[in-house]
Amino acid sequence: MKVALTGASGFMGPALVQGLLEAGHQVHILVRNLEQSLAKLPAGVTGAPFRAGEPLGPEALAGAQAVIHLAGEPVNQRWTREAKHRIRESRVLGTRALVEAMRAAGTVQRFVSASAVGYYGGEHGAEVLTEASAPGKDFLAGVSLSWEAEAASAHEVGIRTTVARMGVVLHPEGGALHTMLPPFRMGAGGRVGSGKQYVSWIHRADMVGAMLFLLERPQLEGPVNVTAPEPVTNADFAHALGTALGRPSVMHVPGFVLKATLGEMAMVALEGQRVLPKRLTEAGFTFRFPRLEEALKDLLAT
Repeated sequence: MKVALTGASGFMGPALVQGLLEAGHQVHILVRNLEQSLAKLPAGVTGAPFRAGEPLGPEALAGAQAVIHLAGEPVNQRWTREAKHRIRESRVLGTRALVEAMRAAGTVQRFVSASAVGYYGGEHGAEVLTEASAPGKDFLAGVSLSWEAEAASAHEVGIRTTVARMGVVLHPEGGALHTMLPPFRMGAGGRVGSGKQYVSWIHRADMVGAMLFLLERPQLEGPVNVTAPEPVTNADFAHALGTALGRPSVMHVPGFVLKATLGEMAMVALEGQRVLPKRLTEAGFTFRFPRLEEALKDLLAT
């Protein structure tokens, strides 16, 4: 089928484009810098300009039968008032414009919109969280709740809609692992804060596989956690990463240091969530990398 994709120029986008092409789909990207993005992608990918918050005409979808929505302002930055506004508006207004374009186009039958495990908030400690768990009350939870509400409006016009609540996507090319690798390679890595907070992670290859799985199963509507089945504590993550690199992981970054550096955004790393992919597993998805040690061995292979 023809699939329109936002966020194709981001950390996860190119891998998903490749996965869609290998699965036999046509790919049509919606990005801010169209020419630059197309130049980095395989031949045959088409596209149209898309800027979150601006109107998007139905012609931009180019007759797509499905849409995957990844685009959003990066969360990994200091949360000034202006940054918070960009983070929220890029998701809420961007999704709203996309849904309006899908409604007007009349060709889209399937919509998979990204969300985040931040939906659950950071106040749960070691509590196991599934798709049935209630939303949290912090900033990211509020953003995710509004983001998902905009995506759900597509269902109201007959478009089968799934919200993919993503965990920490692992790959050395970007995201959290990319940030962590330099200090760990120097032997200066270790736990952050108490180390007891959970990290709900997923290998990028499994993220791609899960998104394709959701795309091709329109009956699987509503929220779906896209995380590995074995979340780990921050301390265990640090130990596994140090072991994979053959480096010590005994350093400790106190919470107050992280807060001084990152401000409110530090709570993302200091609190975390213990999320299980209950619906994904029950639907029959098979993870290539269910355990962190296996995932890191694959990701860091030279």
